[in-house]
Amino acid sequence: MLAILLIAGSGQAKASEKNTQSRLTAIGTTSTPANSEVSLTLVQRFQQRQQKTKSPADRYDVTVNSPKSVNILDTKDKFYVHSLEGCQTSVYRLSDFKPLAVVNHMFDRRNQHLFSETAYFDYKFKTRKSSLNVFAGKPVESCFSHNGKYLWVTYYRRSYDQNAIDPSALCVIDTDADTIVRVMPTAPLPKMIACSPDSRTIAVTHWGDNTMALIDVSSRDPKAWKYLKNITIDRRLFFKFDENDAVKIDRDNNCGHCLRGTVFSPDNNFVLIGKMGGNGIAVIDAVKQKYIGTLAGMKQNLRHLVIKHGYIYCSINKTGFVQQASLDDFLTHAAKNTGKLFTAWKSVYVGEGARTVVVSPNGKYVFAAVNNKSKIAVVRTADMKVIAECAADSYPVGMDISEDGKTLIVTAQGKSGNGGNSVMIYSIKNNRLKV
Repeated sequence: MLAILLIAGSGQAKASEKNTQSRLTAIGTTSTPANSEVSLTLVQRFQQRQQKTKSPADRYDVTVNSPKSVNILDTKDKFYVHSLEGCQTSVYRLSDFKPLAVVNHMFDRRNQHLFSETAYFDYKFKTRKSSLNVFAGKPVESCFSHNGKYLWVTYYRRSYDQNAIDPSALCVIDTDADTIVRVMPTAPLPKMIACSPDSRTIAVTHWGDNTMALIDVSSRDPKAWKYLKNITIDRRLFFKFDENDAVKIDRDNNCGHCLRGTVFSPDNNFVLIGKMGGNGIAVIDAVKQKYIGTLAGMKQNLRHLVIKHGYIYCSINKTGFVQQASLDDFLTHAAKNTGKLFTAWKSVYVGEGARTVVVSPNGKYVFAAVNNKSKIAVVRTADMKVIAECAADSYPVGMDISEDGKTLIVTAQGKSGNGGNSVMIYSIKNNRLKV
């Protein structure tokens, strides 16, 4: 069986770079070992680093500008690439990778009708007193709702708020027209966003101040959607601000718990949130709209969470592990012993900088973006062993996988101006089992 893997990169790079971490992987590169049950081969690329390329399979694409994340919409034969610094979402056809549309996250006097709320709970704008909704949004992560009808995209910050201390925003894209139909405010620096399995509730996790908000989206009418509650995880983080102080705050590190991985339980009752800057997984009762507590015991610096086929998977960024545990065991322990340790994890080392992970549709494999090593690791879930690795363009970060297991899209973000700005397409060959 032949499958497809796409990998996107970000960050500006000089043409003369010789650092292997700023490389463009050669077309035709294959994974190792050669006899693995899963093998990857680089067959095509989209990139914004070299206009003249040696292979027709290496395409120059001006819309690939610091892509942060990707979402595949199988039912409409599309995938969406979010360019953080480009303030754009690029839309491609999944079957032949043809560009279809570009959604610009730019707001001015012409599109103020997209904004409904005038305030977000008790949050105040500190960096600007007027034209609050005139800005460029920096797209980070996204999720689908209403069976793929809508795509929700979070903005790292509003362009005028360099320290990400004001309310930010999220937008909703109609995936039929690929146009924005609504923009809603959020707390500072939202990153992860998740939709409940029943498509009635959206959870927005705020990296900036240790909070998570729930949105009622039970209506089919976007105008009827409304915030339910903004929930604090342990303690809300506040920043003193002097409007005359031009010093930039490092918000990647000044973020409290640095809340990241966010996922609903299959029964819609709980939201699990990884504390990347702290320790453990915060458990939210989505029905009672209440923070229950935090369950520790996994390795620290947890970035991403996935639930699939009765298991919970997490990536451990700094030390480079992927961990697996029974979801039922975790939730049972959380209900009885929240605040204590849950240690029933199986772990595998994949390489420092383990970022986004996705699980194959049948649950047999985990694909991990290994940022510091610029590679993709394939883990067999039955024994939690790495069975294949393939080189990637610099600094892979985000991922999504198609419902048929034939396409994996991975975004990457450059570091210190090096690497990235590419989208790689790999074929995946499985000689033993269906992906």
